[in-house]
Amino acid sequence: MIRKYILIFQVAALLGLIELSQAQDSVNFPTIGEIIKLDDSLEQLIDLAADIEVLSSGFLWSEGPVWVPEKEHPHGGYLLFSDIPNNRVVRWDEGKGAETWLKPSGYTGAEPYGGEPGCNGLLLNAEGQLISCEHGDRRLSVLTKGGGKRTLVDNYQGKRLNSPNDVCLGSDGKTLYFTDPPYGLPKRWDDPRRELEFCGVYRLSHDGEITLLTTEMTRPNGIAFSPDFDTLYVAQSDPEAALWKSFPVKEDGTIGEGTVFHDATEAFKEGLPGLPDGLKLDEQGNLWATGPGGVYIFAPNGKLLGRISTGERTANCAWGNDGTVLYMTADTYLCRIKTKIKGAGW
Repeated sequence: MIRKYILIFQVAALLGLIELSQAQDSVNFPTIGEIIKLDDSLEQLIDLAADIEVLSSGFLWSEGPVWVPEKEHPHGGYLLFSDIPNNRVVRWDEGKGAETWLKPSGYTGAEPYGGEPGCNGLLLNAEGQLISCEHGDRRLSVLTKGGGKRTLVDNYQGKRLNSPNDVCLGSDGKTLYFTDPPYGLPKRWDDPRRELEFCGVYRLSHDGEITLLTTEMTRPNGIAFSPDFDTLYVAQSDPEAALWKSFPVKEDGTIGEGTVFHDATEAFKEGLPGLPDGLKLDEQGNLWATGPGGVYIFAPNGKLLGRISTGERTANCAWGNDGTVLYMTADTYLCRIKTKIKGAGW
């Protein structure tokens, strides 16, 4: 019955009959999925009986969650995330629900621009400003204190970026590392507007210098550092090579040759929903990575400990609240689960 109501809300919103942000939290949302244990050490990180709570729904494709801490907030902060097809950023507050926070979020043109025009990955910089990976405007931007956006980078050697997807901070808290697959282009890789012949992983220094780190990944997606910043993890959302790679980080901030951290191609081809996408690390260096079937939990040595099985195409995740709550964007849903460990940097 709940899914029936959600579908009604989605169709009505598409027809312009109701505001999605007003309707989606009127449903008494259930819990979904289960925790799948593959190694006993998983129980040190998460309670096997923990609920995967559905907090809100009705989004066309939810992505890029980021927790915004606020001491004055009754719950210590709130969550922002992308609803890419709707070209907006959504804000979710405990006890209040979800509402449109920023629109447009990633495309400011007047003409229609494909199915994924909005922003994707979101990040707070050291000053607490919002960094956005914008599909339609094909750039990394920062939301200034005045409320306007400033372009951080939109090209490499004079050629337009494809569509920046996800971003993380380097060890200095200022340098940005980001991925640039073609998913935001209306025709993706075959789009005539594409100017680069590769999908890159980049480093953007605080003074605006962009460095191409690698082109070895066919569809680079989620990106994050180990807690000691010695390793950079990058997801590859290629159906023919659905995997995660780890890269050693050099003293100058560039990276060495990548090695396959885990290959989930077989899991995807067996029918588990979703591809390697967003990822985060915890304080012990365990990797929490969205992929086929939910959120994979890996030990630092690459051993797969288990999976948060949502049953949905799970796009991304982020730590929130006191650092032990993992928020997940899973297709039309916003979900969360309580863990026994804090995210890296908390």
